[in-house]
Amino acid sequence: MKITYYGHSCFAVETSRHRLLFDPFITPNPLAKNIDVNAISADFILVSHGHADHIADCVAIANRTGATVISNYEVGVWLEAQGVKTTMPMNHGGAAKTDFGRVKLTSAIHSSSMPDGSYGGNPAGFVVQTDDGNFYYSGDTALTFDMRLVAKSGLHLTFAALPIGDHFTMGIDDAITAADYVGTRTILGLHYNTFPPIVIDPVGAQKKALIAGVDLLLPPIGKTISAPHWAVVELEAMTGGAGNE
Repeated sequence: MKITYYGHSCFAVETSRHRLLFDPFITPNPLAKNIDVNAISADFILVSHGHADHIADCVAIANRTGATVISNYEVGVWLEAQGVKTTMPMNHGGAAKTDFGRVKLTSAIHSSSMPDGSYGGNPAGFVVQTDDGNFYYSGDTALTFDMRLVAKSGLHLTFAALPIGDHFTMGIDDAITAADYVGTRTILGLHYNTFPPIVIDPVGAQKKALIAGVDLLLPPIGKTISAPHWAVVELEAMTGGAGNE
């Protein structure tokens, strides 16, 4: 399993057979200026909620790649109205089998509206199961006891992708607790340093994670890292990426 980070909350997970892209927000992000969005491939795009900093490039990438977009119902309907041809609208607590394995929508405590101001439904997270490993992406959220339900499922998680930027979402302290709740010791840090309110001290965050016995992954934008040791894959690294609220 490989992860490529495109900045903010946008990342891709590559399994042996499929490429999953999450919350594509690249072209409006100055931190992602070196990323060629037209070079990004995807078989599936998973969108946690409707805010522009999570969906800005979704329509263009979906239409170019033919990817299936998985989201909550309202986001899916909105994307269909924008011309996205293949969507898989779901709702919280529901799970579905897919070509890559299985996906389940989980609760997230945040807000959700579409870029045009229309209703975006409830924000969500995802529990993703693949033949190459399982992982959890919380989406933008506060810390919640509901996360313990992920661990109750008995799945072994390779990592959890969690916001650490504070202000609009969890900060690093709550993210470390969230990792414990869902049953993993590896966090992919997201939703930080894109805008002034969510600028953090990455070294300080790494120290807190180390003390807690958690491996905090903060790959540079555009870099690919590979499990199980999460070393940067220099030859396969792509260029640049980042995010919003």
